[in-house]
Amino acid sequence: MFEAAELGNTIDKATFQEQVPLLRTQLLEVQQRLRHANFPVLLVFAGVDGAGKSETANLVNEWMDPRWIITRAYGEPSDEEKERPAFWRYWRDLPPRGVIGCFLSSWYSQPVLDHVHGRRSDAELDADLDRIVNFERGLANDGALILKFWMHLGREAQKQRFEALEADPLTRWRVTKADWDHWRMYDQFIATAEHTIMRTSVGQAPWQIVEGADFRYRSLTVGKLIKDGIERRMAEFEMAQRVAAEIALEETSARKPDKAPRKGNGKEKKPAAANGRDTIVLAPSVSILSKLDMNQALSRKEYDEKLETYQGRLNRLSREAHQRGVSSILVFEGWDAAGKGGAIRRITAALDARNTQVIPIAVPSDEEKAHHHLWRFWRHLSRAGRQTIFDRSWYGRVLVERIEGFATEAEWMRGYAEINDFEEQLVGHGIVLVKYWMHITKDEQLRRFKRRQKISYKQWKLTDEDWRNREKWDLYEQAVNDMIARTSTSVSPWTLVEANSKRFSRIKTIATYCDKLEEALGRARGDNEEPAALPRKMRSR
Repeated sequence: MFEAAELGNTIDKATFQEQVPLLRTQLLEVQQRLRHANFPVLLVFAGVDGAGKSETANLVNEWMDPRWIITRAYGEPSDEEKERPAFWRYWRDLPPRGVIGCFLSSWYSQPVLDHVHGRRSDAELDADLDRIVNFERGLANDGALILKFWMHLGREAQKQRFEALEADPLTRWRVTKADWDHWRMYDQFIATAEHTIMRTSVGQAPWQIVEGADFRYRSLTVGKLIKDGIERRMAEFEMAQRVAAEIALEETSARKPDKAPRKGNGKEKKPAAANGRDTIVLAPSVSILSKLDMNQALSRKEYDEKLETYQGRLNRLSREAHQRGVSSILVFEGWDAAGKGGAIRRITAALDARNTQVIPIAVPSDEEKAHHHLWRFWRHLSRAGRQTIFDRSWYGRVLVERIEGFATEAEWMRGYAEINDFEEQLVGHGIVLVKYWMHITKDEQLRRFKRRQKISYKQWKLTDEDWRNREKWDLYEQAVNDMIARTSTSVSPWTLVEANSKRFSRIKTIATYCDKLEEALGRARGDNEEPAALPRKMRSR
């Protein structure tokens, strides 16, 4: 694979000095155009030690405007990073749209090193690489331009590079014992590198193998590849803008009334919706939600007794979870007025507020809109031993954004796979993930809406948007059924909460969380204790 990168390509000084001014001008021009584009650029530098990764990253910052470049290099994870899923630090550092992100020793470094040193098996390496492919595919599907450069040196060229650096007192510090250890394992590194490149060089994020022996050659090669890559994407972006403008103009023209009066009985047939948002889609008569027993309830006495029991249990479990570094993420979704807030308050009442954060999810900010839709959720992941409660969540992509047309069909359809991958990483890190759908009937929702209108301190909860959402009940019910069918996985199942009775739903939510937390702590303790069983009527579905 690397033969073409060991040909000894060089560029003489005169040619280099002649070409650099023009290339720098072109790079600056394309960077200014990029600032107004709707996509970010990710430059990933990987390869053998001494092949010029850091020098090339420095050159990118020198030749372009560094104010619009985010450069990150990764070493061993810090204690803060270890307490979160491995990809948290990469999501945290992603550039917004219109900005270039420059990544060294990134998500490829640890899998390759672990495999070469025997800390990861072939199967584990493949699992790591599959996760990387999913990560990059998700970013690329969202519009990111990913340019990956594998900087290569042959074995002898790498040795000469190290010796030359060591011979100069000013650069001697750059060669470490680890570099020479890796050089002695050169063949193992190359074998793992070939496998890594073949498995992760996919259409949306292909690798460019760059010969790194000659500074001038590799600098011009990478610079031109960056310029050409951004220019191609800019051309695609600008073409898409023109097409969208033409379509919008055609739709506007089609909606204009004819000047001549139409003949007929005065009843005009409504035109078909162009995007499907106005099309009434009835939920199936028998669905996941329709099978729930919505008559379940608790008396006041039963409720008070169970609430005291479960809140006490949760308090004890949460304190142990904090000591053991076991984090929890609770996701609350459901109909408007289904009782999410009341259930959350009953849970937080049993928790230490210092270790708990409740994240209300609303319309994304401008900063959040400039990133992948999951970025704002990754950044809220807490350190070990804490609880994070999301009042609405990443499922907005396949619910409100789907129904209201804020996401295209392609975007919300791939959202299921992106969400499943995200949650798999959370659970794989040892986080207790509990997802609740708070379900009420349409009649019960109307009763609660009317009650809110009459109570002064609850009127603020009822908005025009709530009434509009109610008119699309059937569309939302279909979306909820699709969501549960596609994202209730073995690692992160949904808990469907029959919420017509607030007392019943509050006890079921807190009892479910207690059982999930008990089960996780049992694994953390390494004991064989079975978690306490939920009462029959309150088991997760």
